[in-house]
Amino acid sequence: MEETTPEQRLHLVMGGKVTDPRGIEFQDPESLHVVGVYSSYDAAVDAWRAQAQRTVDDAEMKYVIVHIHKLLTPDA
Repeated sequence: MEETTPEQRLHLVMGGKVTDPRGIEFQDPESLHVVGVYSSYDAAVDAWRAQAQRTVDDAEMKYVIVHIHKLLTPDA
């Protein structure tokens, strides 16, 4: 019987000022705030929530979670 290991799932939390608060086009991509890379979605959500709460009064500031594992294996 073949043993399988679970696929590693990586999540990136990043944010910055957006051109339109309803979108995700960043004003200055070179100055994005990279919060970190997390191995679980729950940890990424916690980090995202903390940053989003910290900047709640700035309508142009937006934080997002990027599913890096989906970018690394686009055929899956």
